[in-house]
Amino acid sequence: MPLFRLGFRPFYLLAALFAAISIPLWLVSYTGHLPYVQSLDLNWHMHEMVFGFALAVIIGFLMTAVRNWTGLWTLRGWPLAGLALLWLAGRLAMICLPAPAAAVIDLAFIPLAAWPLYAVIKKSGNTRNMPLLGLLALLFLANVFFHASRLEYLPLSPFASIQAAILLIVILETVMAGRVIPGFAANAIPGVAPRTSPLLNKLALILLVLAALGWVLQLPASVAAVFSFSATIAQALRLWRWRSWKTGRHPLLWILHLSYGWIVIGLFLLGMAELGFIAASTAFHALAVGSMSGLILGMITRTALGHTGRLLKVDYREITMYLLLQVGILARICANIRFAQNRNMALFLAMICWSSAFLLYLAVYVPYLCHARLDGREG
Repeated sequence: MPLFRLGFRPFYLLAALFAAISIPLWLVSYTGHLPYVQSLDLNWHMHEMVFGFALAVIIGFLMTAVRNWTGLWTLRGWPLAGLALLWLAGRLAMICLPAPAAAVIDLAFIPLAAWPLYAVIKKSGNTRNMPLLGLLALLFLANVFFHASRLEYLPLSPFASIQAAILLIVILETVMAGRVIPGFAANAIPGVAPRTSPLLNKLALILLVLAALGWVLQLPASVAAVFSFSATIAQALRLWRWRSWKTGRHPLLWILHLSYGWIVIGLFLLGMAELGFIAASTAFHALAVGSMSGLILGMITRTALGHTGRLLKVDYREITMYLLLQVGILARICANIRFAQNRNMALFLAMICWSSAFLLYLAVYVPYLCHARLDGREG
C-alpha cells in the first residue's frame, strides 16, 4: 500500500487527524461537558499534544529524512503499519485504559521507533545524525517521568516533564531549522543567499540548552532569565541573517520563518515568566502552539509535496491553513494574557482555527499520502 511506503505518509496523516479532533475533545471536557470521562484532564491534554501529535510528526519526518541521508530504507510495509498502530493504540489507551496499562503502551512507542533509525544510521556510518537519536532518548526519559509522576511514583509535577519535553523539541527544531531553512530560501529565491554563521549556530544552540536547563533545574530566577534572554537574542540574530523579509511571496518559506520567530517570542516570554511577570503557560504555549505546530504544518506540507513527486508549489488552500493556524496561535496566547475575562471565547476561537487548519490539510493531502508518487519512484 502506498500509505506505508515511507514513514511520513502514515504519521503525517495520523498526526493531522489527531490534531483536528483532540483539541475540540479537550475543550468540550474543559468546559465540563464530558463529566464522565475523567481521563480527559489537563495532564492528558498536555501529554497528547507533545507525545501524541508532535512525536508522530517527528518520527515520520526522521524516518523520511534518515532514508534520504543514508540511502537505506527505514521502516516500510507491515513493520511501518505496525508502528503506526502502536502509536494509535497509545492514544486510545491514554483515554480508555487505567493509567498503568496506558503508560506501558505509550512508553513502548519511542524505543520501537528509534531502534530501526539507529540501526540504519549505524549501518550507513552516518554518525553526524546520532545526536538526534539522543534527543529521542531524552524525550523518552521525559515521558517516563511524566507517567511516574502521574502514577505518584515520583514527587514531581507532570507539568515539569511536559515542559522539559517541549524545550527538547525546541532544541530539535533549532538544529533541524538551521540545516534546512536557509537552504530552502537559497534554492527558491534567485539572488537571495541567507547568511549563516557556524559560530552563531553553535552559540544559539548552547544558549538554548542553558535556557532549557535553567528552567528545568529551577536555577535562581535571575540566572535562568539571563539564559533565556540571551537565547532570545541569539535566535533573533539567526533569524535576521536568514533574511526572512524576502520570503513574503513564498508561502512554503514564510510559514517556516514565521514559525521559527515564535521561538524568539517564546524564549523572551520564558524569561519574563522566570522573573514572575507572566504565567509560565503563556511562554510554553508560544513555544508549543506557536513554533512547534507552525513548523509542523509548514514541514508536513512541504515534505509531503516533495516526497510524493509533486512540485513545491502551494495555492490558496495551504495559505489558508497557515493563516488559520496563526490566528489560532494568537487567540490561544490572548486567552492567557489580554482577554482573561473572555478566556473561553478565545479558547473556542483558537480551537476552531487550529482544527480547521488541520482538517483542510487532511482534505488536500490525504489523497497525496495514500497514493503512489507521481514520478513512479519508491517511497
